[in-house]
Amino acid sequence: QVQLVESGGGLVQPGGSLRLSCAASGTIFAIYAMGWYRQALENQRELVASISSGGKATLSASVKGRFTISRDNANNTVYLQMNSLKSEDTAVYYCNADVRTGWITRQSYWGQGTQVTVSS
Repeated sequence: QVQLVESGGGLVQPGGSLRLSCAASGTIFAIYAMGWYRQALENQRELVASISSGGKATLSASVKGRFTISRDNANNTVYLQMNSLKSEDTAVYYCNADVRTGWITRQSYWGQGTQVTVSS
């Protein structure tokens, strides 16, 4: 079993910054892509950013230039640095990881979510 634990959410004013962290633990042979998704009220969950095990990052158009994704492979952790936050960034942010947990077992895991609220 694998657990993803997120931290770093909260309330911030427009234009401010937050840094989200997500640490994976459990029976882990390897972690492939890791990513951050978000879901605002009445909206579908959407991909914000993803990063491969080799460090190649992909960001959605809505956050490009403001958000940065990075990872620490030694500690099975992924980060999302969010700058110049806007009210439309308000959502629950979920961490996702593609994990190999055995010789042939590979599965996608989700964190519990962390609330980010951008408001004055």
